[in-house]
Amino acid sequence: MYIQRKLQKTFRLAIKQFPAVLITGPRQSGKSTFLQHELPDVPYTTFDDPLNRDFALRDPNGFLDQFQGKRVVLDEIQYVPELLQHIKIRIDRNRGPGIWVLTGSQQFHLMKNISEALVGRIAILELLPFSLVETRDMPWPLDQILWTGLFPEPACFPEKRDLWLKSYIQTYLERDVRQLEAVRSFRAFEMFVNLCAARHAQEFHPASLSRECGVSQPTTRAWGNVLEAGFTAIMLPPFFRNYGKRLIKSPKLYFSDPALAAYLTRQPAAEAALKGSMGGALFEGLIISEAWKTFCNLGRKPTAYFWRSQGGLEVDLILQAQGKFWPIEIKLTATPGTGHLTSLNSFKELAGNEAAEQGVIVCRVGKRRPLPNNNLALPWAEFSDWLRGIVS
Repeated sequence: MYIQRKLQKTFRLAIKQFPAVLITGPRQSGKSTFLQHELPDVPYTTFDDPLNRDFALRDPNGFLDQFQGKRVVLDEIQYVPELLQHIKIRIDRNRGPGIWVLTGSQQFHLMKNISEALVGRIAILELLPFSLVETRDMPWPLDQILWTGLFPEPACFPEKRDLWLKSYIQTYLERDVRQLEAVRSFRAFEMFVNLCAARHAQEFHPASLSRECGVSQPTTRAWGNVLEAGFTAIMLPPFFRNYGKRLIKSPKLYFSDPALAAYLTRQPAAEAALKGSMGGALFEGLIISEAWKTFCNLGRKPTAYFWRSQGGLEVDLILQAQGKFWPIEIKLTATPGTGHLTSLNSFKELAGNEAAEQGVIVCRVGKRRPLPNNNLALPWAEFSDWLRGIVS
C-alpha cells in the first residue's frame, strides 16, 4: 500500500517551473518510492548501482545521451558529482521544465556541488519520513510512534524495528559518515552520537561533549553540523529580538525521528519509552520534527525557534507565520491547566504586536479546547493540520 506524501503538490509545481528538481532527505525516507509513484513511466537510474556509477564517471556524455533529452530520474546523485557540470551544460542548451529529476541523501557535500553547478537552475525539496498527517489512516498510538518512528519501513512493519534501526545506524556510521571530512575518529563519533541521544531535546553544548568524547570543541561543533546535514538531527535555534544573537547562542538538539533517540538511549519497550524519563523529550522531539516536515512539504525553509527568558521561562517552539510569532508549548499531559500558560503569556506580553494573539499547548487532550488568555489546547495528532493552516 502506498501512502500519499504531502510533498506531492510542491513537487508537481516544481517540475513545471525548473529545468531540474532535486529531492533530498535522509536515507530510507521514501524518496525513490515517491518518484516511482509520481513518475511511473520515466526512466529511473540509481547510482547505488556500481555499473551505472562507473559508466557516468568514465563517459558522462555517453551516459546522458542515452536519455535523449527526455525526463529522467537520477537517484543518489551525490555519488557522481562530476556529472552535475555536464547536466548544467545540457540545461543551458534546453531549459525545458522538469527534465532532470535528481535525488540525494548526503546533504553535506551534495549541497556544495549543487550550489556550484546548478545554482538558479534547480529546485531543492526535502522529503523527510512520514508526517503525522500522512499516516492519519493508520491508527497508531503515541507510544508506538515514539517507539517505531516514522521512517516508512519500521513504521509500516513494526516487527522489523530493532533490526532496521540497528542496520540504519550502522550504515550511517560506517558508510555515510566515513565520506565526510569532518569525522576522523569513528569510535569517538559513535560516542558523540550516543551522548547526543541522551541529550535529546536539550541545548547543544560542544564544550561538555568535547570533554566526554576526548576531542576538541571545534570537532564536536563540526560533528553537530554533520548530524544536521545528514538529516539525523534538527538544531532548533534560540529566539532573540536581536536576531544576530542567534548565531552565537546554543541551539536545542533533537533527533529527527523519535525511534532513533529511543533506540540509542536503549528504551526497553514502547510503553516504557512513553512513560519513562525520556517520554517528555521524545514527545517534544516528535512535534518539533513535525513542524520541520510541514515547512519542508510546502517547499519552505522552517522558521522555527525556542525561547528562554533570563528568568528561566521557556517556550518550546516559536513559529514565524503570517507576519507573527506563534508561541507553542509541547506537553505530554492530557490535562493542561493554567500553570502551563505562564510561559506562553509571558512571551506574548514581551513580544507585543509581533506575537500572534493565540498561544498553543500541543498535548494529549482528546479535542481542541480553549484556555484562558486566548490560548488553545491542541491534540497532538492535529498539530500538522493546524500548522498548515497558518503557514500555507
